[in-house]
Amino acid sequence: MVSVATVQASPAKEVASCSGRRTYHDDMAKVLYTESVIQARVSELGRQIAQDYQGKAPLILGVLKGSFMFFSDLVRAIEPCPRGLTLDFIRASSYGSGTESTGEVKLKTDLRREKVEGRHVLLVEDIVDTALTITTVSRFLLEECGAASVATATLLDKHERRKLSYRPEYTGFVCPNEFVVGYGLDFDEEYRTLPYIGVLKPECYSHLGIEAPEPDGSGESGDE
Repeated sequence: MVSVATVQASPAKEVASCSGRRTYHDDMAKVLYTESVIQARVSELGRQIAQDYQGKAPLILGVLKGSFMFFSDLVRAIEPCPRGLTLDFIRASSYGSGTESTGEVKLKTDLRREKVEGRHVLLVEDIVDTALTITTVSRFLLEECGAASVATATLLDKHERRKLSYRPEYTGFVCPNEFVVGYGLDFDEEYRTLPYIGVLKPECYSHLGIEAPEPDGSGESGDE
């Protein structure tokens, strides 16, 4: 049984060494994928998903928080929209001390079995790297909720960091092993609203004693 977590206030965070810059754009070492490149690829994925799910009445399930931009753009790009398509969300986090995941994944959702049972579910992720989170969510939907099938659409696939054998059915871009932010991905809840995906300058996190933090689409010690 998955319970809905109570929202608690977060403690005040340490001011990052990049906070003196005028905009978040100044914190980028480089832009990996521009807004126009992302939108073109999302349109391609949407058309492919529309074709693959015709007649299947899919449930499109966004994995929060990091997928919110990709999810919004992708579902609008699923055209022509399959009859019976519905939307919902789930939140998943892998907790650990500091920046390293313990591999223990916690799900937060109010999804009920009757909404998922017998449905063809498409999970929408911002990034898949170790695959610990996505495999846990998939197993939950299949084994506990009775989904007919579960597939994944991820914007970024950072397969260099895989801990489990997993290949998303739909991938926007194969991502290099760098710390990326923007288009929904954050560092300490910042940078999500950037319209592109960029690499964060090391000085923005090195003062915390971190060499290369894990990607965090969840807003917690997440690990996709």
